[in-house]
Amino acid sequence: MLEQATFAAGCFWGVETAFRNLDGVKNTAVGYMGGMTEKPAYENVCTGTTGHAEVVQVEFDTETVTYDDLLNLFWNAHNPTTLNRQGPDIGTQYRSGIFYHNETQLAAAKLSLEKVNTSGKFSQPVVTEISPAGEFNRAEEYHQQYLEKRGIKSCHL
Repeated sequence: MLEQATFAAGCFWGVETAFRNLDGVKNTAVGYMGGMTEKPAYENVCTGTTGHAEVVQVEFDTETVTYDDLLNLFWNAHNPTTLNRQGPDIGTQYRSGIFYHNETQLAAAKLSLEKVNTSGKFSQPVVTEISPAGEFNRAEEYHQQYLEKRGIKSCHL
């Protein structure tokens, strides 16, 4: 069965590549979610005034990969302890977030967050937001599979 999941983990280029390389992921798209501006464009989102986060929307086959597998990749694909920042990228659009599509995903996300918080993996508190998925605004075509279009098969995250 196909299901959707949406994650914000900093710049969407490398995060999309990480999810695309996971067995069972059928499709990915990068875009914007969680803001208040209708039909945001990259230039608007980069100002930090739209409230949107850069996200990766993942379509996955639940018979091959679980939502928990996606959550594990999410926690390992970025630093969830830096508020509105991933590496050199700074701004609310680079925040850490899980946008759930149903109550099962919400429960799994909360449990996963609790496990990460108590695991001792991070020396700082996790600042990841868990929010209901809102409207997904697909990013401009040149952002889709950005690294792959440039011959980069994987990204060190």
